[in-house]
Amino acid sequence: MEQARSPTGQKLIKYSAVSVISVIVNVVLLGVTYGILQWDAGPANIFAVGVSAIPSYYLNRAWAWGKRGRSHLLKEVIPFWALAFLGLVISTIAVHEVGNNIKQYHHAVQTLIVAATNIAAFGLLWVAKFIIFNELMFKHHPEVLDDEPALDGRAGIPG
Repeated sequence: MEQARSPTGQKLIKYSAVSVISVIVNVVLLGVTYGILQWDAGPANIFAVGVSAIPSYYLNRAWAWGKRGRSHLLKEVIPFWALAFLGLVISTIAVHEVGNNIKQYHHAVQTLIVAATNIAAFGLLWVAKFIIFNELMFKHHPEVLDDEPALDGRAGIPG
């Protein structure tokens, strides 16, 4: 319980909550595109992952890691989207393969299997992404000066 109260524990809890939100958005979009609109599994997955990654980025950055202001292109945006793309590639290959091999089942069952495959593929990357987000992308570096000057009237006089 003590670890859950630590800064890293709090980030992990928030990251987990963002992941749940992202999975819900992803599965709903996948269910609509694959299950209702009957797109092929690959394109449906690409759409669902692409759309669900947008709120995931902003929620992770602002809520889980407490970052404000403009995103840093090289340190935050590109690595996040590279990881999202990696997840997209892995999950699209997985759902495409599974989607092509479950034609014998009712379409509703196929939809559940495709959604479960998508979740499993992203589950493989979940822990690695937390470590990358926490230790590389959104880590606060006190030795790097912030954009705000130190003596802006709020910080006081350095001691």
